Amino acid sequence: MVLRAAIVWLVLLIVAIGLGALRQTVIAPRIGEQAGHVVGTLIVIAAFVAIIFGSVRFLDPKLRPGPLLRIGIGWCAATVAFELLFGRYVAGHPWSRLLHDYDLAAGRLWVLVLATLLGTPWAAGLLLRGR
Repeated sequence: MVLRAAIVWLVLLIVAIGLGALRQTVIAPRIGEQAGHVVGTLIVIAAFVAIIFGSVRFLDPKLRPGPLLRIGIGWCAATVAFELLFGRYVAGHPWSRLLHDYDLAAGRLWVLVLATLLGTPWAAGLLLRGR
């Protein structure tokens, strides 16, 4: 199950990077940085929900809530670690810039993406198991 979760997380990562590039090059220049951030975040969330719902049976064919919740926790932790470590040590961004995306009061919605990663595997399992 760990390998399958890692595979899906890599797909999510690639999709997020691609959609981030789309936001920076197409969306934000047309509607502004903050509006582009909001629209881009909502697009990423929608893509993640679709991917997760489509892959949840691959992750755990029995759709057990416990393992699916642990997958969500792992994805959330891996994403935060990747973002902070890559952003700081590869891209060279200061911690203040990296942490700015976690500030809901400033209109930054990144925590909603993390909440999506955290809860959607569990929720998808419950919804699909009820069918």
